[in-house]
Amino acid sequence: MLVPRARRARGMTMIELAVTMVILAMLLVGAGPSIGAWMRNTQVRNTASSIQAGLNHARNEAMRRNAPIRFSLVSLADSSVMGSSCALSGAGVSWVISVRDPSANCQFAPVTLPGTSADAGLVAAYLAAVADASNPLIVEANAGGVGGKNVVVAARTADNSAAANTVTFNAFGRVADATPIGFINVSNDVAGNDYRRLRIEIGNGGTVRTCDRGIAAGTDPRYCPTTVLYP
Repeated sequence: MLVPRARRARGMTMIELAVTMVILAMLLVGAGPSIGAWMRNTQVRNTASSIQAGLNHARNEAMRRNAPIRFSLVSLADSSVMGSSCALSGAGVSWVISVRDPSANCQFAPVTLPGTSADAGLVAAYLAAVADASNPLIVEANAGGVGGKNVVVAARTADNSAAANTVTFNAFGRVADATPIGFINVSNDVAGNDYRRLRIEIGNGGTVRTCDRGIAAGTDPRYCPTTVLYP
């Protein structure tokens, strides 16, 4: 009785390999634009989320301390490093929460507010920081870094009449400046319908909300009412 020999496993032929490579190349070419748009939209969303979180933190800190706290958008020589090069900028993707103007002094470490007078070390460090007029008394700082390199930020006053870079919250959590940031547009440096256009709106009462300027339906919770006035 003849016993059939086991079939030998064979690898891919050159033709099969070439066809596979062509198919993969076609898939990559087709998916390339979508992947690029997704990455840029993620950068826009992350930058907007970071700025909104910073604004809310500044407001909460003002109410906790029962004192004015400012939120400032800043530009940096190195977008990933907070340093003395920082300057107030309505186009900055980086931000600083502080008691004083942080211009040219973003290199200072955040100052911890002592919880009680028993924290002798913290009290001494805090009093020393307060005594240093150049110290902006930073609460928190965030460098936009690589994640915001393709993101365009434009902060404006509420009536859109001028650029703005700072908003100060008082002890009640309300906006205290005469000409504060009213809204911040966050978009991509490449124009097109594939890219998100977000807006962070700051109400006089201190409320902070992010909406999508690409949403046309007023019933959609992501809709920006201000786009009617300022597209």
